[in-house]
Amino acid sequence: MIFITVLLISGLLVLFLFASIRSRSKNEPPLDKGFIPWLGHALEFGKDAAKFLTRMKNKHGDIFTVCVAGNYVTVLLDSSSYDAILQDTISLDFNRYAQVVMQRIFCLQLPSDNPAAQRAWMEQHFEGEGLARLGKIMQGNIRALFSSPEIIQNPTDWKKEGLFSFCYRLLFKAGYFTLFGKEHGNNHEELNTVYKEYRKFDSLLVKIARSTLKSGDKKVASELREKLWVLLSAGKAKSGSWQESYRQFLWKEQADEETQRRAMLLQLWTTQCNAGPAAFWFLGFLLTHPEAMDAVMREINSLSPPVGTQRLPLDKLQKTPIFDSALSETLRLTAAVTINREVLQAKTLRMADGREYNLRQGDRVCIFPYISPQMDPEIHQDPEKFKYDRFLNADGTEKTDFFKHGRRLKYYTMPWGAGTNVCVGRHFAVSGIKEFMFMVLTCLDLELCDPGCSVPPVNVSRYGFGMLQPDGDIEIRYRMKRHRKTTEELT
Repeated sequence: MIFITVLLISGLLVLFLFASIRSRSKNEPPLDKGFIPWLGHALEFGKDAAKFLTRMKNKHGDIFTVCVAGNYVTVLLDSSSYDAILQDTISLDFNRYAQVVMQRIFCLQLPSDNPAAQRAWMEQHFEGEGLARLGKIMQGNIRALFSSPEIIQNPTDWKKEGLFSFCYRLLFKAGYFTLFGKEHGNNHEELNTVYKEYRKFDSLLVKIARSTLKSGDKKVASELREKLWVLLSAGKAKSGSWQESYRQFLWKEQADEETQRRAMLLQLWTTQCNAGPAAFWFLGFLLTHPEAMDAVMREINSLSPPVGTQRLPLDKLQKTPIFDSALSETLRLTAAVTINREVLQAKTLRMADGREYNLRQGDRVCIFPYISPQMDPEIHQDPEKFKYDRFLNADGTEKTDFFKHGRRLKYYTMPWGAGTNVCVGRHFAVSGIKEFMFMVLTCLDLELCDPGCSVPPVNVSRYGFGMLQPDGDIEIRYRMKRHRKTTEELT
């Protein structure tokens, strides 16, 4: 026993020594190992990535390498140089790191390492005709929810709820019915259970991904996975549905039944984790910025006959430059993805301004668009403020010309990632958010319980995991508008 203990301690000492002896070589980015051998900056990085990386940028510039739990991560924060990373598929690899994270969070290892085939399958459903079909189904499901008892029961009475809970709950339900609907109809009681367990799992997901769960929480996370695997595999998928198509894809990729079961939880999270939080921030900003709400409402009211009298066609929802600008501004402020690559072979990174840096094999490269370009004051004036018309030209058209140091930028906001990391389902998500917002703003009287409140701060632990979530909630009250028509008249 003593011998084993000595071996373990010796092994740890070797690891610490190995981590501490690395030094910066010629033409490499600035190196910051932190004060704790091997661990490096892991604690600060995990606690508040945006704050930490901003501090490193102020100290070292727009490229630097940091030690994080024994890994060396080169962080690039010059958006004009991102293509040097995004377009390199020879020296840099996305899939290996993604596989590690997928195994850690979802206990899932797909038998075929073929991300191109999976992306091609997803594009069949989230682009072109497939997108139009899913968008129409999603629109119908959102409208059905606004005619359901949980909304219209006692329609003249005010109902109170947290805005985050309200948005996430309704959009999750609509998204679930759209993608995971069952052959013999949708069981609302079962869905409520799925949503409840999903939210519990999501609350632990960041710690699962970072391997920082306490022993008790590890057991809880394992039980939640099992519950969700069972719930998502219950019942037969609707014929011709997205879920049935995904199972057929997995079968062709030689995934067994257990792997298919686990893959459904992965897809549930990836398809439902962004829309609800995005709608929360959007509505939160509109409710706390009356001038933005007025502008958006004027545009919505100009699109259709008297409010609530008929279904607004999906193509009309595409002609909303003010709404689109306000949504883009919301995403700029609250979308915080990270784009990661593993360095497969030594590479010379050529920056847009001509600088060159060597990247070591085995290191990782990270791009964090939230800091640059989204919160860069040289690109966006007063970047911390919500300006609903930031993405509008003076003539009311979409603004796409943004500059830094006199150079027009390709990347001025990146809420959905970019390159091979760009979210395939982004158009479906935006379509769902638009329909949800249209229904909320035209069917409900919606008010802040405290007219003087502001949007809560973000939960800083979720930087790097898509849409940020709030640290707290906004209490609202809502009721049906008195002129709202029946379900038959809406459809």
